[in-house]
Amino acid sequence: MTLKELLERYAAGERDFGAIVLSEANLSRIDLRDANLSHAILSIANLSGANLGGANLSYAKMNVTRLSGANLVRANLRGTILNVANMIRANLSHADLKEAALIRAEMIRANLSQADLTGANLNAADLRESTLRQTDLSGANLNESDLRGSSLVAAILVNANLIGTDFSKADLSGADLSNCELRHARLHRANLSGASLRGANLRWADLSGANLRWADLSEAKLSGANLIGANLSCANLLNTSFVHADLTQSNLIRADWEGADLSGAILTGTKLYGVARFNLTTEGMSCDWLDVSPNGDHSQIVRFDRENFERFFNQTPPTVQIAIDTPIDSAAMLALTNLYHQLGEQYPDMGQPPSIEVGYRRTTLTFRVESDEMLFPTAFVAVLPFKDADNTQKTILNLVRLVQTKSQDVLGVKAANQAAKLSVAIMQRLRKVSNLKCPVLSDPDASQLEFFQASTQTSISNSSDRTLTVFSNPTFGKRFFNAAELGIPMSALSSQRAQVVLPSLSEILNFVQGFYSFDEVR
Repeated sequence: MTLKELLERYAAGERDFGAIVLSEANLSRIDLRDANLSHAILSIANLSGANLGGANLSYAKMNVTRLSGANLVRANLRGTILNVANMIRANLSHADLKEAALIRAEMIRANLSQADLTGANLNAADLRESTLRQTDLSGANLNESDLRGSSLVAAILVNANLIGTDFSKADLSGADLSNCELRHARLHRANLSGASLRGANLRWADLSGANLRWADLSEAKLSGANLIGANLSCANLLNTSFVHADLTQSNLIRADWEGADLSGAILTGTKLYGVARFNLTTEGMSCDWLDVSPNGDHSQIVRFDRENFERFFNQTPPTVQIAIDTPIDSAAMLALTNLYHQLGEQYPDMGQPPSIEVGYRRTTLTFRVESDEMLFPTAFVAVLPFKDADNTQKTILNLVRLVQTKSQDVLGVKAANQAAKLSVAIMQRLRKVSNLKCPVLSDPDASQLEFFQASTQTSISNSSDRTLTVFSNPTFGKRFFNAAELGIPMSALSSQRAQVVLPSLSEILNFVQGFYSFDEVR
């Protein structure tokens, strides 16, 4: 069939041109919307600017075909061979390209939004500055392809082959790259915020300067990866492998990396505020200093030698523990939940509820906090629902003031100055919560429940696994008997029960010295 015959028959309303042979034909700007060209041979043909919207080109042979600027919206290109085709600026949005062959295809600035490229072969294809928003590339082969500056927002690349692919400065925010092969991939300054890279293989990938904020990298393999200056704040890094990875000056603020393997990794200059440092593998890891300031502004720097390095990266989670000298019942549980919910709204740092352990004689509430400096303020707030709150809070304030004013009597000048500086920082936090009052329960009788009137003991444990009993009611743990039967004067018992035993200065300073930043913060 000649080109003239094709145009005449199309104009007459015919649409079925399956298996047509028009190799090397000039079909520039031709209008073949909704035409059936399945199994057609169009290799080396010129279809630039053609309107092929909704056309069926499945299994057609279109090697080296020119399709620059062509309209292929919703076209069926399933199994089509488009190797080395020129598709620059072509519009392929919503097109079906399942298992299509696009080896070394030129697709610069092409629009592939919401197209289906499942299982397609895009080996060494040029997709620079192309748009692939919400595109399905599951199982596709993009080995050594070029996607620099492309938009892949919310794209699906599950199980795709991305070995050596160049995503430099590409936008992959919200994309799903779970279980992808990304060995040696180039993701320099790429936007991967909120992306899923769960179980992905990123060995030796270049992620320098990449935005991985809130990304899911759990179980991912980043051995030997370049993460210099990358933003991993709030990222999920559970059980991630960073063996020999370079995380120099990266941002890990509030990242969750429990179970991560950092063997041989470099962390010098990393921002590490609000990150738990337990259950990590750190053998052979290198780190000269860290930024532990809340805003990553270098206001708090930790410098390391061998001894404090081991202590810093093998911490236990800081906790506040309140023991109540009676078992909790359902009414008290409901009231306590309501109270802590309201307190959490006023004091967001205590947003998570405590774990509750109930024994035969007492109840223990355990609050896990993000840093040692939050221990005293959290204890100050957490005890508010209980009758012992006032005495506990006064004791906390006195303990911090004691560190501030008396540390020089026990410590050397440098250590005393550091202790005083730390106590000032804690006192500033305490002042922010000092005006908080226990919320009023909707049921006025709830505050009179035995649970809230019981004696309490408040303890705090720091990241060096050192524990300090902040306050213990003199009657805590005691079960009273009939003193008259034993001939013991009530005045003697009253005297014993009124005595509050405070920690000694040495105990307080020993606890504070366990704070991870005590010796090194400047």
